[in-house]
Amino acid sequence: MTEAAQETKTTSEDWEPKIVAFCCNWCSYAGADLAGTSRIQYPPNARIIRVNCTGRIDPEFILAALDMGADGVLVSGCHPGDCHYTSGNLKMRARWALIKRAVEQAGIDPRRIRLQWASASEAQIFADGVTLLTEQVRKLGPLRGQWR
Repeated sequence: MTEAAQETKTTSEDWEPKIVAFCCNWCSYAGADLAGTSRIQYPPNARIIRVNCTGRIDPEFILAALDMGADGVLVSGCHPGDCHYTSGNLKMRARWALIKRAVEQAGIDPRRIRLQWASASEAQIFADGVTLLTEQVRKLGPLRGQWR
């Protein structure tokens, strides 16, 4: 085996998905914090970005995260009806179909993105969402070869 082929093999075997998690400040970010302080185990693949509300997430943020090297994107917010800003999460829920379509049109498998609702007391739901998306993206493989 050539040195370049061996390097490629090692790289693909050592590959771990990079997940960007946009979390609502009032619920999901607090849930993520609770998961950490409660020592709930979930993959360390997620890089959390705190946003005031999921309703403020522009679809371009998700595409930009994928373009900048993320293999998957998680959007996690307050349960519908519990938004600190009244209807921000309802806006995200309505926008989600558009986001999935934009991701597909960019040639990216929509299974690389996930929307979930997790309150501040639902650390396990947050952790389960990160775990589920990480496992899904791991099965799909690196995005770099597909889109870039």
